[in-house]
This record gives sequence, structure tokens and C-alpha cells, in this order.
Amino acid sequence: MLNRRADKLELIRIAEAVALEKSIDKEIIINSMETGIAKAAKSKFGQENEIEVKIDRESGDIGIFRKLLITENPENINTEISLGDAHNLGEENKDKKIGDTVLQTLPTFDFGRIAAQTAKQVISFNVREAERERQFNDFVDKKDTILSGIVKRLEFGNVIIDLGRTEAIIQKNEMIPRENIKAGDRVKAYCSDVRREPRGQQIFLSRAHPKFMEKLFIQEVPEIYDGLIEIISSARDPGSRAKICVKAIDNSLDPVGACVGMRGSRVQAVVNELQGEKIDIVNWSEDPAVVVSNALSPAEVQRVNVDVENKKLDVILTEENLSKAIGRRGQNVRLATKLMNYEINIMTDQEDSERRQVEFKEKTENFVKNLELDETLGQLLVAEGFSSIDDLKDSSLEDLVKIEGIEEDTAKELLERAQEFYKRDQEEISKKIKELGLENDLINQEGLTPGMLVTLGEQKILTLNDFADLASDELTGGYDIVKGERVKIKGFLEDFALSKKEADDLIMSARSKIYKD
Repeated sequence: MLNRRADKLELIRIAEAVALEKSIDKEIIINSMETGIAKAAKSKFGQENEIEVKIDRESGDIGIFRKLLITENPENINTEISLGDAHNLGEENKDKKIGDTVLQTLPTFDFGRIAAQTAKQVISFNVREAERERQFNDFVDKKDTILSGIVKRLEFGNVIIDLGRTEAIIQKNEMIPRENIKAGDRVKAYCSDVRREPRGQQIFLSRAHPKFMEKLFIQEVPEIYDGLIEIISSARDPGSRAKICVKAIDNSLDPVGACVGMRGSRVQAVVNELQGEKIDIVNWSEDPAVVVSNALSPAEVQRVNVDVENKKLDVILTEENLSKAIGRRGQNVRLATKLMNYEINIMTDQEDSERRQVEFKEKTENFVKNLELDETLGQLLVAEGFSSIDDLKDSSLEDLVKIEGIEEDTAKELLERAQEFYKRDQEEISKKIKELGLENDLINQEGLTPGMLVTLGEQKILTLNDFADLASDELTGGYDIVKGERVKIKGFLEDFALSKKEADDLIMSARSKIYKD
């Protein structure tokens, strides 16, 4: 018999030992035991029975009960009982009435092999789940921090880290490339996520995340830890190069010098942890032109054209500095782009001059051709900042009259022609959209102008699905390195001055609609 064959207190001692070992509440262990014994009892007394087990927390006595429903005419003795029989079960049931439940004591029993195995499985499962919940609660507050542990084993490129009371995982893509890590090594890593998982690891670490580098700087630089220096942003090409932008809260401090440390001791400590990754420390400024000049070091920048609204930077430099600014395989400018969250276009002085001339000529021709103006008047409008006929249409008579060389009659005529052209253009665009066969879901997509829709239609992008499959670079264009040469890639909507952020927002909006549907 269960209560005769073993010391009754042994169960309590086992529960306490497991609770101590697993750092789990003893009550959870005992509840798991009760559930396991109930499962085994069902195998003994029949699955149709509703079994309840109670273990006395002090004595270790085990009570096995069958839960019965009080009915007027019991039909199943395993689940129902009459009111009179219920009252006879014990004094505690004297106040029971029809519809209530009572507990009928069952005899203790010898565990068979199968029953014992069933109970063991239930207890083990519940203990494991409790342990996982404890692990989650212990580490959920440690997200966004650096954790240190011993490499326990390697699994298919992933690294399992022993954190003491639990394990964590560094997935293959979160490792620093070509990093040689073996079992027994102590490693630091950034805790990127802690989440409930039905199986496997719950704690996810990273050594490739930009935040890992930031946290290392916080550890190595007291001024950052104390809040005297703020980390604005960072970008990494793990194992190769990284950039970090810092700002001094106290103007008397040199943020770059503080991060470098005496003879480079502070930054070197971070570099060593990142397996020799070269780190550029960039001084922050409110002027994006200053920041990008610092970020593209060692290249010397001549000037920067800033478009804050569209978050675009045109960086002009000499031919000999071009390769330095771009970096090997475009690494330098790519990291600078991530660091600043600006679209950065790098060009030589000659390229910038040619681009400006082309733009000026195109804008002038647009006015001359579509508004039937002489070239001089068209050039005057462009020189005064009018980029398109839309700009002219939306301007006022007063603004035009202020321009030297434009009389009131001329200004009125310009406005009338601009408005007439706009009306004709919209009609033609609407007709063109229908001819191209664009579907309504794309036509109704917020943020796409009629002109954009025509351009997309000419590229055979006719549905919202087609649009959602695009990448932002395909819309905005940019530069790529092909066989060591910098090549301009034309974007579908490049002529509409679409920023990368705007392109990203348009594409993500389209994808959200598709996935929602």
C-alpha cells in the first residue's frame, strides 16, 4: 500500500529537496505530485472517475478521493451519488444538497509499473514547466543587458551558454563571424530577447547586435555609465567594423576622448571583446552635415547638401577621397547610413556640378515646353526656386510679382497656364492609369500619387501584391559596387524625390494590408 510502503514524510522531503534544487516553490512540487498520483489512480479505478488527491503538508498523509455529484436518481456510481449516501459519507457533508459535489474516500493502492510511470511523467512535466516559468521570471528583467556564462556545448553552429541556473542560446547568425568559441570558454553576450517557448531555449543572446557594443562601452566608460555622455546611435558590421555616435551632456567633456581612454585603453577593451572589430567613434552634432563628415572619416568632405525633410544627404568630395568615403565593398558609407538614419549619396564635385546642371536644364525645359514660355523666363523661375509646375500652381500672385523681371500681367498668365496644365495633366494621368490596367487596391494605396501610379504601371507593377514585393531601394534607387566600381542604380520612383523612409513606409503599409487580408 502506498501509505504503508514508504515513509509518509518522504514525499514532503522529496518535494523540499526538488524545490531547493530547482528553485521552485515547494507547493508547486506537491501539487504536481497530487496531479501525478491522481493520474495513476484513474488507471487503477477507471478513467470515468474524477479523482482528487490531497497530500497533507505536515504529515505527508495521502488522501485519494472520488468526486461525486449529488442527484435524486444516480445512474452511474462512478460519477453520481444519492443525497442520503452523501450525508452518510461524513459529518462535513450533512449540509450538502442536490447539485453539490462530495468527496468519497478511496483506498490506497500499490502502484503498478504503468501507473507509477504515468505519475512520474506527470510530475516531471509539471516540474519542468514550473522550472521554465521560474527561469523566464528570473531573466525577463535582464533583457537589454549583458550576461556572462560558460559555453556548455555547440549545436549546429548555435552556442549553448550555461548561465548558472539555466541555459541560453546564441544562434549562429548572432555570433561574430569567424569567432573561435569552444566548450568551456567564458563569454559575454547581449540579452536580445527573453520569451516563453514551448520547447528549447527561452533566453536569446547576441554578440553581433549593435547594442552589445553599446553596453560594452557603458561598462568601460564611467562617463557614459554616469550619464555625462550619451550614446546616440551605433552600427556594426560584426567582426569587421563598427561606428558609434556619442554626445557630451556636460560640454566640458570630450566625448570621443573619453571613449578612447588613456592610450586607447577603453576602446581597446571593447575591440578585444569584439574580436578585433575596428570602431569609429563619432562626435554628435545638431548639424547632420557635421555628423556625416565625422562618420565618413578618414575621407575629407568638401561640402554637404542637407535635405532634412526627406532625410537625404548629398556628400561632395574630391576624387581621391571617394574610395575612402565608400569603403571596402561600400562598408564605410553603409555604416554611416545606418548610424545617421539618413540616405547618403556620395559624389565628386564634378558629378555634383553635372547633376545640378542637368537638373536645372530639365526643370527649365519643363516650364518652357509645357507652359510655352521663352527659355529666359523658364530659367528665371528655376533660379527663384520653382522646381515644378505644381510649385508654380500653388504659389500666389504676390510671390510672383516680387520676382524681379515679372510684371503683374505676366504673373497672372503664368498662374493660369500652370493651373490649366495641371488640370489637363490629371485628366491624362487618369486615362493612362486605366489603360495600364492598374488594380483598385494599388490605385487606392495612400501615399501614391497619380504620377507614381503611371510610372509603376509602365514597369508592370499593377497590383498591391506586386508593390509589396518590392524593396525600398527599387523605388528610391541608389549606388552599388559592381566589380569594384561604383554604379548608379535607377529607382522606379526616383524622379519623385521619395526618401528611403517614405519608401519603406509605403511598402510596409502595402504588406500590412495583404497580410491582414
